[in-house]
Amino acid sequence: MFIVPEREIAALLTRDAAFEAVEKVFAAMAAEKACNFPVVREAIGHVDALYGFKGGFDRSALTLGLKAGGYWPHNLETKGVINHQSTVFLFDADTGMVRAMVGGNLLTALRTAAASSVSIRHLARADARVLGMIGAGHQAAFQLRAALEQRPFEKVIGWNLHPEMLPNIERVADEAGVSFEAVALEGMRDADVIITITSSFEAILQAAHVSPGTHLACMGTDTKGKQEVAADLLAAARVFTDEVAQSVSIGEAQHAVAQGLIAQADITQIGAVINDTHPGRSTAEEITLFDGTGVGLQDLAVAAAIVDLAIEKGVAIEVDF
Repeated sequence: MFIVPEREIAALLTRDAAFEAVEKVFAAMAAEKACNFPVVREAIGHVDALYGFKGGFDRSALTLGLKAGGYWPHNLETKGVINHQSTVFLFDADTGMVRAMVGGNLLTALRTAAASSVSIRHLARADARVLGMIGAGHQAAFQLRAALEQRPFEKVIGWNLHPEMLPNIERVADEAGVSFEAVALEGMRDADVIITITSSFEAILQAAHVSPGTHLACMGTDTKGKQEVAADLLAAARVFTDEVAQSVSIGEAQHAVAQGLIAQADITQIGAVINDTHPGRSTAEEITLFDGTGVGLQDLAVAAAIVDLAIEKGVAIEVDF
């Protein structure tokens, strides 16, 4: 068995590699060559933590495994470590023997950012120039760096419930040589692309805050009850997702479906757009929305790429197990 510790991930995994792995696995899912297993995600009744498992099998790449972990909301303030904690386990698809254990914290941040950037590449208008960010926490910086590589954005506008956190994303915009402006939610009407990356359980972005032709990547809702955007905004948009079943159960679409505003049949896997079996955006005025729920196959695809690189570079730790 190979172990790739968390400390090695940053030197191994580039945004380009994460993008390629996620795009390929989305395509495999839409072609029915890969499937995710049911998600387990539960409050453990201790320190307000959420813990669970995401797993799956990609027959095209023979990638089998799971990610275990979750969200410990008090970690940063009490322990000095990030709130999201996870580890990925890979298994040999032919024998069931464990193949690798991979640190999952940075991996999760990069694969989540890769998913939204895949949606921007395939669904945003080619002339998109203003990028809106709702959320300025740990994950937001990863989202912004990846998104800025998908279009020649000229400006970033940002909103956060706690405005004092906005410098987290302003620094990323500055590094990229792109101007930044803090705005009220109404100011998001100037955005051509909007990324939502919060842990909200109440809709923040309303339909009135979004202009025709905008692409939205909604990346924060991954649990029953969470919500970042108003349900009627999904009804006004063409909705895409990583996995439809997960979108309607724990994703952003759960609320619009429950209210009868959209049906499960109205939601399309983004892999179909990647595979050219769905046209994606149909007009420049259409609002497109990607419901990024976060699927186990994303983690497994990126982890498998990391293991191969770690072995190649001689930093994987091999142990008998």
